[in-house]
Amino acid sequence: MKVVGIIPARYNSTRFPGKPLAMIKGKTMIQRVCEQAWKSKLDAVVVATDDIRIADEVLKFGGKYVMTDPRHQSGTDRCCEAVQMLEEQYDAVINIQGDEPFIDPRHIDLLVDLISRDDTQLASLVKRVEDAEDLFGSTKVKVVMDKTGKALYFSRNPIPFMQNVAHEKWMQKGRFYQHIGIYAYKTETLHQIAKMQPSALEQAESLEQLRWLENGLSIRMAVVAGESVSIDTPDDLAKAREMAQ
Repeated sequence: MKVVGIIPARYNSTRFPGKPLAMIKGKTMIQRVCEQAWKSKLDAVVVATDDIRIADEVLKFGGKYVMTDPRHQSGTDRCCEAVQMLEEQYDAVINIQGDEPFIDPRHIDLLVDLISRDDTQLASLVKRVEDAEDLFGSTKVKVVMDKTGKALYFSRNPIPFMQNVAHEKWMQKGRFYQHIGIYAYKTETLHQIAKMQPSALEQAESLEQLRWLENGLSIRMAVVAGESVSIDTPDDLAKAREMAQ
């Protein structure tokens, strides 16, 4: 099983333009993401970008890139185009977020192991929800799974709903999981989902993975102890600079 890690990296982010080129203690964010991915057991790591400034930076630190269409609506679509542009063929793709400069290589390795299974079409990660603000806030996506570890549903609302339990006791009474937004796809599955039209559930929750479930695909999940820091705003960048070594 040959697995490639693809890092979608747009320049014109709405909330943080030029984010992949933001400096964190002497290195750009995209370089730090690549360096973490290189520590994993991926067979290759490629940045999928739509901007020559990012491409030039990737070349500068010795990485690989492909230029993709700037009109893509999601990282999944960008990964699908990118894997078709590569000279080598890969059996599976890991979609690595380009704004997580401290991503744990062990999380990538876990996804490589999951997607290498014959019975896995898609895979992703979750962690236990440990804070009530995360549980009831809409920015953290929650997920429920079946007994085999496959996702049943994702929501911005707390799931499962604790009937006849006061909200302040939900954390004590229930067990909740938060989705970590890194995906693994069999390459043939990635091509399949790129052709799917937006679904009703996806549009209701603004979560693209619901399109995949609604079309009958299964997503195998694994539980990890924590998640990496995501840089969404300049304030997040300031915190990341304090953490960086």
